[in-house]
Amino acid sequence: MKPIRVLIVDDSALVRQILSQGLAKDPQIEVAGTAHDAYAARDLIVTKQPDVLTLDVEMPRMDGIEFLRRLMPQHPMRTIMVSSMTERGAKVTFDALAAGAIDFVTKPHGSQGLNAMISELCEKIKMAAKVDIHAKKYFHPAPQKMHSAIRDEPFPKSSHKIIAIGASTGGTEAIRKIVVQFPLTIPGIVVVQHMPPGFTKMFADRLNKECAIDIKEAENGDQIGPGQMLIAPGAKQMTVRREGENYRIVCQEAEKVNGHCPSVDVLFRSVAQHVGANAIGVILTGMGNDGAEGMSIMRKHGARTLGQDEKSSVVFGMPNEADKRGGVEHLISLDQMASAIFRALAPAHEPGRSEP
Repeated sequence: MKPIRVLIVDDSALVRQILSQGLAKDPQIEVAGTAHDAYAARDLIVTKQPDVLTLDVEMPRMDGIEFLRRLMPQHPMRTIMVSSMTERGAKVTFDALAAGAIDFVTKPHGSQGLNAMISELCEKIKMAAKVDIHAKKYFHPAPQKMHSAIRDEPFPKSSHKIIAIGASTGGTEAIRKIVVQFPLTIPGIVVVQHMPPGFTKMFADRLNKECAIDIKEAENGDQIGPGQMLIAPGAKQMTVRREGENYRIVCQEAEKVNGHCPSVDVLFRSVAQHVGANAIGVILTGMGNDGAEGMSIMRKHGARTLGQDEKSSVVFGMPNEADKRGGVEHLISLDQMASAIFRALAPAHEPGRSEP
């Protein structure tokens, strides 16, 4: 099998050297070249024909997001962003994901964590190499706040039902495309999106500005109520517990599960136990199998369960694994997911695998 050819774009000579040496240790990866800015990268893309691009978020002359916005319509590239752990870095990273980047990694502070970052980057490069970047599903224009005609869907305000969503690679844009359609009467929503600390709050704040519902990074003890979405904080496991007639969030530091903290499986298992048949589980695009077991348990407890279909997923790993284990009641296109959730909230439904 031919190695994956990677072009590294970063304005720092030291970072280019570190990434080049780190990636070269993986026999499945070949460093096709390095570029110090977007203009040099443009020329090397033409001459070197890389399979995957690693792109620095912040560069002189033209930053990563502006380069990506110009590049993608003319020459779509499988791109992994390399982001700094700053507010500016996080903002531009989310812009890059909206512009078509597949995923991102964060630069560690100093040498500590460098090996872990290189290992993560190698895995994401291998994943990105399998993506059909020419498909239109990777480009999502920013929605306008409360733009959807179905935002006034007349749900009875209920504190008994909960929608639980899990996602990874490609999930930030998939979640946005769904929740921008949610009305204020939607039952409470809990979300695990694989993301490092700091980025989860930025993600929540960004969504909150675009959506009708209230969205925030979850805190320990938060009550789950209608018209509200709570996103698990990075580096903490989030679960749901029942207190009388209400549901509350538990956030705590804990070991990784399936290689992730927060983990979709951890959330889904708690929803199965404490919410049962009053829950709707949704598993979206992502690499790996996190959430597959938890969704299967949710369905056994009577929850409605939906998975994003292969055609609309950036990476079909998580929905596919959940479906293989019998956890997915219906596989749904991302464009139809919000409507499918609304139908699943109806009081009665027919059992089985027919299309909702």
